[in-house]
Amino acid sequence: MKTAHDLVQAAKAQIQEISVDQSDDAIRQADLLIDVREPDEYHAGHIPGAVNIPRGLLEFKLTNDQALEDRNLNIVLYCKNSGRAALSAVAMKEMGYLHVQSITGGIEAWHGAGKPLITPRLPDFE
Repeated sequence: MKTAHDLVQAAKAQIQEISVDQSDDAIRQADLLIDVREPDEYHAGHIPGAVNIPRGLLEFKLTNDQALEDRNLNIVLYCKNSGRAALSAVAMKEMGYLHVQSITGGIEAWHGAGKPLITPRLPDFE
């Protein structure tokens, strides 16, 4: 019987992961940066320019949005620490997407490297 960890490890063997150091260039060259975390995670803080398509909806969104049907799009994915992004990248590969990369370590590694995040602005109560 496989665990979630086993599935993620198998997925990572099939995809292209990029380090946080490589991610700036990859994101600049990407047509789309997708955050596959849940909406509440995304709204708590995300990488600038990212769109939120949760892991559980990814295949459906890709199938039903004409803007996402081009299998030659350059796409970078991330999640919290790279597990969901790896599973998402495998799903996209199986759907025929040719240029999908996942950020190793996810947003935790991004934030740990001191890279910028978009975070909600709290209202001023003065």
